[in-house]
Amino acid sequence: MVGQILFIFIAVVTLLMALGVVVARNLFHAALFLVGVFFGVATLFILLEAEFLAMAQIVIYIGAIATLIVFAIMLSRGMMGKHLGKYNKQWYFAGGAMIFFFGLVSWLLVKMPFAPVSAEAPADAIQQIGSGFVGHYVVPFEVASVLLLVALVGAIMLARERNS
Repeated sequence: MVGQILFIFIAVVTLLMALGVVVARNLFHAALFLVGVFFGVATLFILLEAEFLAMAQIVIYIGAIATLIVFAIMLSRGMMGKHLGKYNKQWYFAGGAMIFFFGLVSWLLVKMPFAPVSAEAPADAIQQIGSGFVGHYVVPFEVASVLLLVALVGAIMLARERNS
């Protein structure tokens, strides 16, 4: 019972952080809310006894991607202006989409039959994940790496001062 209450509390806080990402007008604040979302998802992974996924979430998303996003925002000074309003003007579209998708997912959860699975996880599950990263899924993994590198270089190129 305590575990369910803790799970629901963390899920609600994570959803509120996600709402903050959508409605925040300042990009830096939105990035900080995004870090909160990533941390909430990692906490949910820990509650679901998926410690490896939780650590991967923290190292990859909080440690790398969120840091990259914050640096990109800080390097592009024009987007950090004080003249912007506190909230995004399109927040009601995002709220409507959120309510629609929440209703859709709720309807699907009610309609789908979920049978409990009694199968045990394989003993070498982490080894299989690692083999997948350097074997079958190496190309998508490397494409994501190059895409993040190109985004960082692009942010630096946009933020540097023109000497013309």
